[in-house]
Amino acid sequence: MSPVGAGRLVGVDLARTIALVGMIATHVLDGRNSAGELTVVQEIAGGRASALFAVLAGVSIALVSGGSEPLRGRALRRTTTGLAARAVLVAAIGLLLGMLDTGLAIILAYYGVLFLLVLPFLRLQATALAILAAGWILVVPVLSHLVRPELPERRFESPELAHLTEPGPLLADLLLTGFYPALPWLAYLLAGMALGRIDLRGARVPYRLVGAGLLLAVIATAISRLLTSLLEVRSALIPFRVTTHDELLVILADSQHGATPTGGAWQWLLVVSPHSATPFDLVQTIGSAMVVLGLALGAAAILPRPGRRVLVLLAGAGTIPLTLYTLHVLMRTSTVWPDEQPDSFGWHLAVVLGLGAVFSLGGWRGPLEWAVGWPGRRLSRAGATRSPGTCP
Repeated sequence: MSPVGAGRLVGVDLARTIALVGMIATHVLDGRNSAGELTVVQEIAGGRASALFAVLAGVSIALVSGGSEPLRGRALRRTTTGLAARAVLVAAIGLLLGMLDTGLAIILAYYGVLFLLVLPFLRLQATALAILAAGWILVVPVLSHLVRPELPERRFESPELAHLTEPGPLLADLLLTGFYPALPWLAYLLAGMALGRIDLRGARVPYRLVGAGLLLAVIATAISRLLTSLLEVRSALIPFRVTTHDELLVILADSQHGATPTGGAWQWLLVVSPHSATPFDLVQTIGSAMVVLGLALGAAAILPRPGRRVLVLLAGAGTIPLTLYTLHVLMRTSTVWPDEQPDSFGWHLAVVLGLGAVFSLGGWRGPLEWAVGWPGRRLSRAGATRSPGTCP
């Protein structure tokens, strides 16, 4: 979300490219092999790629709202208004893409809601954001488990413009019952903002991110597996038959499509499972995102100049993610890539990385990035030309 230019953090762009490629891989490649087992790509990227993207969105919001020193006064108000306009435009693009027959759960409408939800927290420093994210992880999944049985059942694969005529079900989908429920997912943006409020250019930051991220991911996974190994927990999760712990882990390896089973046992809050939005899953995926970000920042810091130039080209896709995600969705339509033409992942990868490199070389902003950022730029220019004595 930061402008094209020499001041960009290449490591953040690289991490965003990794997230984008991971999301595309989970959309395009088969999730299971001929034996019915999860593929390595699905095991690594399933549930983590989209979470990484959300954490990085929080990092970007922190950077544009002042970085380690949050904006105040008029500058904060202009940035908040610009981000709100961006949120509405991103959501609108998502609603338009939801009208296409792609077989994908389009994430952009949820992202628009997430951007609006995070605006009240732009003033906070890193410590306060980290504490808030931790509290959010503990409390909101419990509230979701309580509230979802009282809400309309999920009706939409992806929110689209026509669903605006059903505001109640649409709001329930966007906030709690959909594939990327904004209320629990706000933990990702809060955690990302906490990261963006520290000095990401610090020499030791990559090592600390990798170490802390590994610790979070390993501890969350270990505790969850210890708890789900208990017979009473397994019996509550799968009440109709007795499962071994290994059998349960195979079941939990599948995506929960946004949330744990509505009306299911409370023990579901103990699982780590892709797109389940449980406390343990949120901690594990935030930890994984920190590891990727740390590795990307480290690579950008230690590579010699020729290697860094190559890295900048690879990271180019991360500078125009909205444009490339939209293009990926369009490529998934039967008009562009019919079902009878397999092996499209290589083409998706070539288009995404190739266009990213071209835009990086040209120093260009992506067309959709330009469009959704236009209100914020107008506000910034208006603020810069306003005299000190003008009323806000």
